[in-house]
Amino acid sequence: MRRTAARLLTGTAFAVVTAAGFAAPAQAAVSASGGSLDVYPSTAVPGGQVTVNTATCGDPGAAAGDASAVGAGPFPLAPSTHDGEAIGQFQVPPSAQPGTYEIVAQCASDGRRVAGDLVVVLSSTREQVYPRGSVKTGVGGALGPDPVQTAAGVTALAVAAAGGTWLLHRRARGDGI
Repeated sequence: MRRTAARLLTGTAFAVVTAAGFAAPAQAAVSASGGSLDVYPSTAVPGGQVTVNTATCGDPGAAAGDASAVGAGPFPLAPSTHDGEAIGQFQVPPSAQPGTYEIVAQCASDGRRVAGDLVVVLSSTREQVYPRGSVKTGVGGALGPDPVQTAAGVTALAVAAAGGTWLLHRRARGDGI
């Protein structure tokens, strides 16, 4: 019993530590001034929109961003609805090459500089995947689109409808069934 409990606790602790390592968001590089620039998404395709934000600049939270490394040029960071944060956006140029690029921002109030990394890839790993093939759920549709079987089914339904109508008509006339 003890051995099983110890294995369970060890396995759980390992799973928690592993999940914490993978679940941590892609955090931006921390600059010498102790702040960071969060880049979302941290991986983008050419032509994609990227949002950056930082809480390093404090109040009023304005900053000047620079994405020249990737070819996007300067962009403004304005105070956001979150207290003391600055947020800005830029578009990755369609001509951007794959690689890791440093995105920087300089606070307007005190000139502090923060940086974060953007990874450019040629294709997104989040592409929509469409199902292919048929669902194997039993008789309904499993026989395939055979025209002879389809015609036989339609004929059987038509005969059943005609027979039901005839019986209801006889019953209504009072012929008795």
